[in-house]
Amino acid sequence: MTRNGRVALVTGANKGIGREIARGLGQVGFTVLASARDRRRGAQTVAELADDGLDVRFLQLDVTEEPSVFAAADRVEAEFGRLDVLVNNAGIANELGVAPSLTVVDDMRRVYETNVFGVVAVTNAMLPLLRKSEAARIVNVSSRLGSISQQAAPNTELGLFMAYASSKAALNAITVHYARELADTPIKVNACAPGFCATDLNGNLGTRTPAQGAKIAVELAVLAADGPTGGFFDENGPVSW
Repeated sequence: MTRNGRVALVTGANKGIGREIARGLGQVGFTVLASARDRRRGAQTVAELADDGLDVRFLQLDVTEEPSVFAAADRVEAEFGRLDVLVNNAGIANELGVAPSLTVVDDMRRVYETNVFGVVAVTNAMLPLLRKSEAARIVNVSSRLGSISQQAAPNTELGLFMAYASSKAALNAITVHYARELADTPIKVNACAPGFCATDLNGNLGTRTPAQGAKIAVELAVLAADGPTGGFFDENGPVSW
């Protein structure tokens, strides 16, 4: 049973921004399913968040493995019957700073498997459960690196991150397509840019904390009925595509 009936799933929630999104949703009253590939790490994170009085539960999920995705959806349906919030946070990066001409195709493919195809797999599996919610929200954790206009700016400081940046641009496009399909439903679909946060993904070089980065995802997860859909936002508002 949940405390107030609201259930959220956060992928890649065992550390970094995902962990703080799970914490933030728990703090506003959600039962949070914190998913991770590694059962030990996921269970440890859940135990630590539960010690803070939050209703956070571990859900084993590898977004790149369809049987794992389907099993996770079956568990959510069996235990809760619906899903109110899906935060597609799980993401990886290849070696940063590699020139496009030196990018290894298999490395790029692995990034897309998680950052793009994994989002589609999880969203499609969870969508029947999201449709059972009165007003579900889907939040895709993107990046400013996914902004093509910012990538193309002559004075850009975004660096050489073709695989990761293009995967986030694709994620932004996916966000728009789901929002269009679901426009006549109460479901809202948005992407967010947490900013340059100190996480394992960037060797903890970021200038923001994961907690700071998580705030925009939590805000989009609890949007009011008159809130936006099909948008790309950071803490300051809309981000250019």
